[in-house]
Amino acid sequence: MGREPRRAVASDRPAAAPRPEAGAAVVVPGETSIPVRSDADVVLARRRGRELAATLGFGPTDLTLIATAISELTRNIVLYAERGQIVLKGIERNGKVGIVVVARDDGPGIPNVPQALESGFSTSGGLGLGLPGVRRLTDEFDIVSEVGRGTTVTVKKWKR
Repeated sequence: MGREPRRAVASDRPAAAPRPEAGAAVVVPGETSIPVRSDADVVLARRRGRELAATLGFGPTDLTLIATAISELTRNIVLYAERGQIVLKGIERNGKVGIVVVARDDGPGIPNVPQALESGFSTSGGLGLGLPGVRRLTDEFDIVSEVGRGTTVTVKKWKR
């Protein structure tokens, strides 16, 4: 005698959302994506980031630091890659609120990331404070770059 195949029965209760690992950052609902193609987009990204950070309860000093970091990241896209995007999200981890900024482009990439993170190094004739400055202004900094494929910089700033 053959066994009857098991049937999947749909539950009328929604499946529980997976719980994040302890200490993992959770994205707070809502995300803003700003296409970057010109200097006007630098101003827009800076303003939107400042607005989101204010909504999350950041104080005036941190609002300035966040806006400055966003300006630098967006300006780098315009200067080196010509176009890309800035993504802004509120996050929460262990009861702390923060903001994450992702700057992504499909530009030429950075051939020597450690060198690009040294204060004073510049390929554009500037002061070389962009990426090192962003790293100092934020609490968490991550960069992934591949020559010929682009660069993604992800930074987080936590509300104190």
